[in-house]
Amino acid sequence: MAITSQEILAEMTRLIAAAEAKSIHIRAIGGLAVQAHNKKNHPLFIREFADLDFVVAKKQRREFEAFMPGAGYSADQQFNLLNGATRQIYFDEKTGMKMDIFVGNFEMCHKIPLEDRLTADPVTIPLAELLLSKAQIVELNRKDALDITSILLNNETGTNDNEKINLGILAQLCSQDWGLYKTTSINLRRVVDLVNQKDIDLTADERGLIVSRVREIEKTFVEMQKPVAWQLRDRVGTRIKWYIEVEEVDR
Repeated sequence: MAITSQEILAEMTRLIAAAEAKSIHIRAIGGLAVQAHNKKNHPLFIREFADLDFVVAKKQRREFEAFMPGAGYSADQQFNLLNGATRQIYFDEKTGMKMDIFVGNFEMCHKIPLEDRLTADPVTIPLAELLLSKAQIVELNRKDALDITSILLNNETGTNDNEKINLGILAQLCSQDWGLYKTTSINLRRVVDLVNQKDIDLTADERGLIVSRVREIEKTFVEMQKPVAWQLRDRVGTRIKWYIEVEEVDR
């Protein structure tokens, strides 16, 4: 059964509210989470969404698993048996829509810890981590680059999580992980190249705003404290692979 983007957004909101009613904190991640922060509803970033992606705290894993059948979702038994401690898959029993669940942390090309940060935003993972979840993709495609662009256009940088990209969190996570810093830095430069393309549907002011926020993040990286281990890894640079090879989950 086909499901529209508006229906998926409504389902995302329903599930978050239903889980909260049972004191289970789940938060959206991925493209749908980015769209939830597209305050200007900019047409450049409007697209269709095929599934739902959430994060749940590891300490609430068992409660979440018990919650899902009542919410109308069936587990992918084989996948969850093998991977359930870190990642789970469910399907909507009515529409067949897939739900991908990350447990405790988001881990693809790089690891982003989320266990203790899930309540910073009422709907999605915090904006700093949402930005990093897209910027950590080594083989960045146009869709993901546009998601980063959307986050940067629609949200200010700042020193807290109140509808802001928390620069302190970016510094904290990227100072602990040179690889995450490196991939993020590369992808921010790719975003600047993208928004400066003549055929991109952005005004001069919008382009300038996005680039200025990239520069603020880059300045944060220059000024952040860099532990000895980070500095040593920086000397090695990209001569040694700095990311995890990601295998696509095809279910």
